[in-house]
Amino acid sequence: MRKNSVKNTRIDAEVQRELASIIRDLKDPRISPMTSITSVAVTPDLKQCKAYISVLGDDEELARTVEGLKSAEGFVRRELASRINLRNTPQIQFVGDASIAYGINMSKKIDEVIAKDGRKEDSFPE
Repeated sequence: MRKNSVKNTRIDAEVQRELASIIRDLKDPRISPMTSITSVAVTPDLKQCKAYISVLGDDEELARTVEGLKSAEGFVRRELASRINLRNTPQIQFVGDASIAYGINMSKKIDEVIAKDGRKEDSFPE
């Protein structure tokens, strides 16, 4: 199975959906209730999985959430195995994803530059 095959894409989406459901049910106080999984990458041999986690909050809250998820990795993997029938249940590696915060920050900077310049977004010099 190749990395970008349709089958691997469907497995990624199914694992992402189930991980989001499992994480919502966790009771660890370190895990933020505003946690979302931005993407999942499962290797073609189904042995490793990287789950990219985004948290509404600061970097400290993201670090606590990733720490809580790493400590619950065994439980999460067992639940994933019971919900999805795969040949191998992948080892899950939780990674903090700051891409949403980065995008918001860049959008604010662009708005500041436009406001400072005094031009409207849709006006172009002729």
